[in-house]
Amino acid sequence: MIEFYPEGWLIDTIENRNVLSSISNLTDAYHEGRILEARATVCDGDHNLIVNMGIIKGIIPREEGAIGIREGTVRDIAVISRVNRPVCFIITGFKKDDNGNMIAILSRRAAQEMCYNNYIRNLVSGDVIDAKITHLENFGAFADIGCGIVSLIPIDTISVSRINHPKERFLVGMNIKAVVRSVEDGRVNLSHKELLGTWEENASMFSVGETVAGIVRSVEDYGIFVELAPNLAGLAELKEGVRSGQQASIYIKNIIPSKMKIKLIIIDTFDYDYRPSEPNYFFKGNHIDKFIYSPVSSEKIIETVYC
Repeated sequence: MIEFYPEGWLIDTIENRNVLSSISNLTDAYHEGRILEARATVCDGDHNLIVNMGIIKGIIPREEGAIGIREGTVRDIAVISRVNRPVCFIITGFKKDDNGNMIAILSRRAAQEMCYNNYIRNLVSGDVIDAKITHLENFGAFADIGCGIVSLIPIDTISVSRINHPKERFLVGMNIKAVVRSVEDGRVNLSHKELLGTWEENASMFSVGETVAGIVRSVEDYGIFVELAPNLAGLAELKEGVRSGQQASIYIKNIIPSKMKIKLIIIDTFDYDYRPSEPNYFFKGNHIDKFIYSPVSSEKIIETVYC
């Protein structure tokens, strides 16, 4: 069974390197229709990608740069932005240039079509998949779910604790897990927060009487919301001079599972240029049918059901 990965996962594997090490192996990969990866070094004036395959140069013609380029539904930036990055491809042929040097003709589009037809189109709601963050916008994070095919994680599905921008959780190039929310008209919609643990799982990492690290998320008239973990926040008593986005030293006053509340006291706050780390996932499986965030003892039920 062929496995498909976000772009960049294959480039340094032993198998991929072995294929790129000899013309004979490249010829075998051509006949097998095998997906390979190498680094794009140049996008020429006609928007063809030049690929460094080591012993041979490769060319991805513009229309073969991505699904949608030929049809005009995808802009050429999808090709241009691959320069100096790994690209996946299938070898579609060989030819000699004007100097008699052998060149491999490649298709990234064909690799994406193979990935879509044999993997992405078979995904169902609740599947947990590998993804790689490609770019961040105010409204969400875009992630490569296979061979450069990108899906959106809306900002409100990144974590239970609210954030102002996805850059507070992710970095471009970060490898993550994601949950398939739905597949509609061939487009995959993703979520992320269901993998970061329930209220109880997160609260179990803390104890009353501890002073711990936190991030100030919002300052309200009735208190200050402080994030203890991506899926857990508590309410602190008001303190003068505290601003949203600050790091904080937090005393845990009380933990009340039945009300999903954590009462906090802010000891100190300070400004800090926070850099996200790779997420810690509580859910380790390949498929999730239902995510119940709220504790059993809670009067309020918060859940996500995947159909």
